[in-house]
Amino acid sequence: MAEPLKDMYNEEFLLQLAQKIQSVFPAFSVESFIDNILDPQWEQKGLKERMRTITLSLGASLPSSYNEAISILLKIHPSCQGFPYLIFPDFVEVYGREKKEWDLSIRALEIFTTHSSAEFAVRPFIMDDSESMMKQMAVWSHSENEHVRRLSSEGCRPRLPWGQALVMFKKDPEPIIKILEQLKADPSLYVRKSVANNLNDIAKDHPELVLDIARRWLGSHPHTDWIVRHGCRTLIRKANPEVLSLFGYSESSADSALITHAQLEVNPSSVSIGGESRLNYEIHLREGDAARIRIEYGIDFVKSGGKVSRKAFLLSDKTVSGGAKVHGTRVHRWSNLTTRRHYPGLHRIVLLVNGQEVAATELDLLDS
Repeated sequence: MAEPLKDMYNEEFLLQLAQKIQSVFPAFSVESFIDNILDPQWEQKGLKERMRTITLSLGASLPSSYNEAISILLKIHPSCQGFPYLIFPDFVEVYGREKKEWDLSIRALEIFTTHSSAEFAVRPFIMDDSESMMKQMAVWSHSENEHVRRLSSEGCRPRLPWGQALVMFKKDPEPIIKILEQLKADPSLYVRKSVANNLNDIAKDHPELVLDIARRWLGSHPHTDWIVRHGCRTLIRKANPEVLSLFGYSESSADSALITHAQLEVNPSSVSIGGESRLNYEIHLREGDAARIRIEYGIDFVKSGGKVSRKAFLLSDKTVSGGAKVHGTRVHRWSNLTTRRHYPGLHRIVLLVNGQEVAATELDLLDS
């Protein structure tokens, strides 16, 4: 089993960091810095709590002058690369949000993001002064550095995972669209993934807006087409008819059903929590032209209060010839996850083609 991500912040990492700082700031106390972090609660702290603990210890150990402290971190940052060094932007977030520090903090975030990422740290700045910060994000969207360009998109995502939600942009994403317009054909896949994720965030609150953008952007550039397709993935999963049509998924008509036969079986039909079952499916397509199809299975999970909540799982997304028979098998595991807890009860399982139910079965999930 992989070690928890939080374990990257260990005594070895802290010692290396402290020694790097001491090499440019001899008065830095390595022992005091580490002792302040490795308190009795350290082992129980999660990733972000550990990160903030390190940040606060840096604040207590570096010079009280923000300018001097940032200068020290900037001196060592070329040798501090990767995810663990999110602590440097976090330092800016904690200690550099006063207006008098704005210019220095913005410059530091731009530099730190090139070796790590400042996507979380910029969000409080946006919340403090969205107009000024979004002007800065627009400047960053023109940067020659792909990490800085990515920051201009990733930092303003309305629903960034692990980050504070930007409620103002969930309500009105227009300031974000200006950034995405600049990046919609970016040569860097790293940047394009962020633009697509940003669009997908927006689609959860403003599906019609993203649909309009998709219509306008599609066909303008191969990079843009990739962004649009991935940015509309939630709308595709929800089987939005206009989105499915836009991306060429085939439809049933009143006189010609897309699927002429469908079958779904689950074996065994009764399993304990923690076990697994095998799903076998088969569909027959109508004769005629080739068809673009997205095959999923959906499970109506029983919740703690007895209600159900459906989650869909992708089986296949492809173009097949008219009259084709498509079949396959998928093993589904009923183990509890951090994101999903299972409860005993009768679970309905459906086979979906382009968002439409074409077959169904049931499984009785038993207490472990």
